[in-house]
Amino acid sequence: MKFEALMLRGLFVACLMVCGLVLGAMVNASPDAIRLAAAGSAGQLIAAPVACSLPPDGVVCPRANG
Repeated sequence: MKFEALMLRGLFVACLMVCGLVLGAMVNASPDAIRLAAAGSAGQLIAAPVACSLPPDGVVCPRANG
């Protein structure tokens, strides 16, 4: 009985450690999109569209006046 209790306790501690490591990795992660937005250089990567790819209906794409 002692051996089973020791194994269960060890498994519980191991699971807690793995969960803690995963949580720590998620909290400390910094994806590329967040780093680009923080640096302010994301505007250089995204080109402004010249024309709307959808038909101009005045709702989704504003109509060009003139």
